[in-house]
Amino acid sequence: MEILKGIGVSPGIAICPAIILEAEDYRIPQRFVVRKQVRAEIQRLRQAFLDAIEEVSQMQGTQAEIWDSRIKDIFAVHLHFLRDRSLRKKIADLISENFYTAEYAVSHILRDIAKHFSQADDAYISERVHDIYDIEKRLLRHLIGKRQEEISNFSEPMVIISQDLTPTQTASFNQHYVKGLATDAGGRTSHTAIVARSLGIPAVVGLGKITQTVASGDRVIIDGTQGTIIINPDESTIDDYKAMAEEMVEHETALGELASLDAKTTDGTKIDLLGNIEFPHEADITLKKGGDGIGLYRTEFLYLDIDHEPTEEDHFQAYKATIENFGDHPITIRTLDLGADKFTHYGHNIRERNPFLGLRSIRYCLQHLHLFKTQIRAILRASVFGNIKIMFPLITNIMELRQAKWIVEDVKEDLEEEGIDFDHTMQIGVMIETPAAALIADHLANEVDFFSIGTNDLTQYTLAVDRVNERVASLYTPAHPAVLNLIRQTIQCAHRAKIDISLCGEMASDVEYAPLLIGLGLRTLSLSPPMIPEVKKVIRSISLDECNAIARRAMEFDTSKQTINYLREEIRKIQDAEA
Repeated sequence: MEILKGIGVSPGIAICPAIILEAEDYRIPQRFVVRKQVRAEIQRLRQAFLDAIEEVSQMQGTQAEIWDSRIKDIFAVHLHFLRDRSLRKKIADLISENFYTAEYAVSHILRDIAKHFSQADDAYISERVHDIYDIEKRLLRHLIGKRQEEISNFSEPMVIISQDLTPTQTASFNQHYVKGLATDAGGRTSHTAIVARSLGIPAVVGLGKITQTVASGDRVIIDGTQGTIIINPDESTIDDYKAMAEEMVEHETALGELASLDAKTTDGTKIDLLGNIEFPHEADITLKKGGDGIGLYRTEFLYLDIDHEPTEEDHFQAYKATIENFGDHPITIRTLDLGADKFTHYGHNIRERNPFLGLRSIRYCLQHLHLFKTQIRAILRASVFGNIKIMFPLITNIMELRQAKWIVEDVKEDLEEEGIDFDHTMQIGVMIETPAAALIADHLANEVDFFSIGTNDLTQYTLAVDRVNERVASLYTPAHPAVLNLIRQTIQCAHRAKIDISLCGEMASDVEYAPLLIGLGLRTLSLSPPMIPEVKKVIRSISLDECNAIARRAMEFDTSKQTINYLREEIRKIQDAEA
């Protein structure tokens, strides 16, 4: 028996024989055709695009009933790329100008796009590289004529072991037979992880060398909740995990019953639990999980198109769709968090040695006013359809904030002159995600209607730790006393100014921190929608006095390890009391 530890990205337990899915990796050499063959190569290219479109469309038709909107959106993106005439023209032009084969031209252009995506330090954007590789492989299959054996043809329960999986591969799996997934590569925000969660397939990624450790036919336990893989377990271990699987089903059923209940402490203090979302359809997921609104609507997904920046209408329709899903519940839209560290339109791409300290977020927007005003106009237009708030990211000084507010006022005047309606009372807030913002929170509070503490960047900037660098990842923790003190100070400033305050970083999604954050004075948390029931359950199991006591004790420790161990012990007591 051998145990491996990875990243659990889709909860659940699977116990089945393993099937090794070999990587579908095409190495395309640089080859040329003679001038008279160019037209034929371009025709081959065109046919490959048409065949790929038909293939994806057929998958949509046959699997639509079991897919949720997240998977449908991924396939819609793939079809968008495949139907993009400008993309096909770029490849055809490369064939015409350089006499490349269609295979090499496809690989060259799409890998260049993938490289551009991969250079983004933002995990969400960089993970989109897998979609580009997925499209490349699909086109190359049709050009070369090779096809891997379809997993969907198998008829026995199994777990899939692979170096990596593309989103469309994962979405095409037959849930009746594919019971679990484990890969060498991958991260929490990959589309493959999203698809696995949507289909309810337990999955563990980032295992490193699982494909070299497991052989086809080996019995494997995949624990997607704990991120654990057990190879050839003994009968006692199998029995233990079968019992755990049954308990998880009962636990999920109990959590589902919480959706219609408020997140109230045992002594009646209401805590608003909001969702952090990337796409409009996730508003509906937040509602189903029992969320009270949207605390962070990231809008960078609109900039994934490789050929043009989104128009005002693109923005407007996305925001309006979210409002239609969420009705009168509050929706806080964060203005663009773009810059040198994130994918933007090619015309705005600027290389910087240290992008996280460079031209990003509000700084970027203030230097690209056309882009900024386009989004502000769309948000204001959408504001008449629901309860919309606007929030500026990475504010570090008063003048940045005032400039951004002046631009909003300018746009309001333009809309009034054009006779376009909007909510004149729409609230404006800022994200507190740098030590500078936390330290001048008293001054910022006089300028805005609300704060939202972004603990991801606040932790990174306070501790000087790159959160996506595995070599220093162990140093990244919001439990550090310096981070906790900045959070407490920001909350106190908001309370003195009598403005609303929430916390929207990953810290809010961790049940261990819930009592501490409530004890520090927060009454609104914005978190990943799937975690809303878990956090709600903790809140409904503890009193406000207990949260206050936990916060007082946690703030006395001088190391993050002491704090984390203490918080985990308190959560364990809560869970034991429930049992």
